Amino acid sequence: MSEFASAGDSAVAKAQHELQEAGVRTVIGTVVNASGITLAKSVPVARLKTFQQSGMGAAPVWHVFTIDGGIAFTDSITTVGDLRLKIDIAGLRVLQGGRAWAPGKLFEQDGAASPACARGLLATVDGSLDEAGYQALVGHELEFFLVAPDGSALETTPWVPYGATGLLDRSEFLDDLLSLLNHAGIPMEQIHAEYGRNQFEFSLPPASPVEAADTVVLSKIIVGIVARAHGMQASFSPLPFTGTVGNGAHQHFSLHKNGLPLFSGGSGPHGISAEGGAAMGGIIAGIPDVQGFLTGSVLSGSRLTPGSWSGAYLCWGLENREASVRFLNEGKSNPHGANVEVKIVDPSSNVYLASAAILAIALDGIRGGRQLPAEIPGDPGRLSDDERRRANVRLLTNSPSAIIDTLDTSRLARGLLGDAIVDATVAVRRYEQRIAADLPPDELSERFRLAWSI
Repeated sequence: MSEFASAGDSAVAKAQHELQEAGVRTVIGTVVNASGITLAKSVPVARLKTFQQSGMGAAPVWHVFTIDGGIAFTDSITTVGDLRLKIDIAGLRVLQGGRAWAPGKLFEQDGAASPACARGLLATVDGSLDEAGYQALVGHELEFFLVAPDGSALETTPWVPYGATGLLDRSEFLDDLLSLLNHAGIPMEQIHAEYGRNQFEFSLPPASPVEAADTVVLSKIIVGIVARAHGMQASFSPLPFTGTVGNGAHQHFSLHKNGLPLFSGGSGPHGISAEGGAAMGGIIAGIPDVQGFLTGSVLSGSRLTPGSWSGAYLCWGLENREASVRFLNEGKSNPHGANVEVKIVDPSSNVYLASAAILAIALDGIRGGRQLPAEIPGDPGRLSDDERRRANVRLLTNSPSAIIDTLDTSRLARGLLGDAIVDATVAVRRYEQRIAADLPPDELSERFRLAWSI
């Protein structure tokens, strides 16, 4: 399916014609809300123009629907009012089965962007980067567990972490997944069996921030379609099963200015430029304030533990998988060039909002002239408490209440990303904490194993 550069009538007519030629009957438009769940409306292909220009009605509480089907009302988000879900036809992709998909944004009735719309916020942050003279590329990694339709563990042969066994045992699923991703124009870079039993991870190539986040949403939809076709579901929970590893949703990003990379060619460690170091310094300084956007769900803290490669230590290092900020240098083995990976992000987050938060604190670091902290070259867990204290390395909190309390009171997060998105996120995550307060770990993982599935 070609992309459509214009949102005018001619572009819509062209898109509608191509969809009809491809046998499409239904167009699905999606948004991701503060809980990290994907919401959607669909229309017959004949109503594509209406979906793009006028939009479909959506209650304001779409922003605060929760993982158990509840609603986390706020002072400004109530049962009163209406929003419009409008699709971006530049992102249209054809799926199988007579369906097409497009990313959407939420607007007020007067046409103004809804301040709690995460996709709109990411576009604004990307615009701020561009105005300051910087261009960002973002690449995503997605991890998921294959489970039975009811969410229970699959019966399977012995599992080898990162082994060929999983690729062969699930070869039909993986072949169909690759085929449907290709059909939708998504160029998967690699896929492998992960550490957990029936866990897989695949990587997506770098793209502009909004396009990259759109691709994540579509990829998760396709994973769900293929899993169903094989009599399974895909769990994107941060911790689907206790006693084993969780799912990450790591984000890589690079920055350029005037066509030159900020993370290579400079005079700092590993060739990092002064502005690149400032961006990384901004991320390390700002992660605690925005952690609620990255690891804010009621299950996120259970994944964020030392020794699990989840980036639980607040520091950076070259290829350091225990650091919250992992630096990847340029070279023959890295064709995309030097980049930074923020490891703590998990798939219960809103991908648009997580990208917006990371890029916003990176830009804030550049504007504030932050210094790049000293590198931690090895596993911080092997250092003594005193050595970590002297190196200014600390563990990120894994307490859901502490993470969200910090977000709620953060002047940095509210200043960079706005009160509306902070309030909505705080509301849904505190709701999760209330309903899960008395659940033991096993029951918590089981109850919400499919909460973020599509």
